[in-house]
Amino acid sequence: MGSVVEKSALIICGDYMEDFEVMVPFQVLQAFGVRVDCVSPTKLPGQKCFTAIHVSLGFEVGCYDALVIPGGRFTELFSVDDRVLSIVKAFAEAGKPIVTTCHSQLILAAAGLLKGKKCTAFASMKPVIELAGGIWWEQPGITSPFDITACLKDGNILSSIGWPAHAEILKTLFESMGARIHTTKANSVLFLCGDYVEDYEFNVPFRALQALGCKVDAVTPSKKKGETCVTAIHDDEGAQAFSEKRGHNLVITANWSDVSVYDYDCLVVPGGRSPELLVMNDKAVTLVKEFAEKNRVIAGVGQGQWLLAAAGVLKGKRCACGDGMKVMVKIGGGELEESKGFVSDGKLVTAVGWPALPSFISHLSKLLGLSLSFE
Repeated sequence: MGSVVEKSALIICGDYMEDFEVMVPFQVLQAFGVRVDCVSPTKLPGQKCFTAIHVSLGFEVGCYDALVIPGGRFTELFSVDDRVLSIVKAFAEAGKPIVTTCHSQLILAAAGLLKGKKCTAFASMKPVIELAGGIWWEQPGITSPFDITACLKDGNILSSIGWPAHAEILKTLFESMGARIHTTKANSVLFLCGDYVEDYEFNVPFRALQALGCKVDAVTPSKKKGETCVTAIHDDEGAQAFSEKRGHNLVITANWSDVSVYDYDCLVVPGGRSPELLVMNDKAVTLVKEFAEKNRVIAGVGQGQWLLAAAGVLKGKRCACGDGMKVMVKIGGGELEESKGFVSDGKLVTAVGWPALPSFISHLSKLLGLSLSFE
């Protein structure tokens, strides 16, 4: 998307990595034209570690512009794996950005890269960082995980406490890779959600748009600003239907009573279970209609098309959807594009589900007048 120079990033992964800390950079970097590979010392091409498909360790560091190491328990195992440490050291010697979150700073300590470096991490990592010769830094004023916003950069080392800081992590990583964000105007985006909204379909575009400088709010009819919604993670594990597991909580950032279509340029309806509840709320359906009447950008992912159809937004529009939403799209007057993961039709952008998020985010950004180029 607007890249002058091609960029690439490598993500070190393993079993029990923090799911969100790999999925957000994995999909958002791709959305803006960055080639992303995932690697694990014990996995072969085509094998999986929960959410990412991996490649073998046969590669050249020179092929990549950045290294991302998500947090999670796998870092304890990999901190004593010489193959992993050699990769990390090679990126450090080349002066390329290395992103660490939560617990993955342990690998930096094992590689001897923290001496004299300012670094932040999950609080339990403080003695590790200090014993490794690093300088501990902690974001002030944190009373809950949702207060975490900071990404600390010292040279080529980027560190953060964890996934709530993804917007700043992505912004800092883009800048470290030579990116420039281009925008025609300030944008504000509203996410309409509820309990058991699909985790990736909410959080990945939410953080991506924040990283690009958009004002982004999350709202639901039955909860106030500061309250949380439960999310769900869906995956194909061989059954007739996708499995459903509890995901991360998300924080509601605006009161329903304060929401006005005039304050936002775009409405995003993620999938999951929440659209089934929202279609039974007349105010939620009316809000979607108001965005359409004001010719705002509207985006839906997965089951989000359920709510868009109920509001009459899909009539005469080309639309992407999975098997579960085909009937709803058809009776809602939409035109199915079955061979595509995402479809953009005028000011409507739709995606089948979270695997199509890179293309979905890329085209949604274009509709909002946003682009990112590497120089």
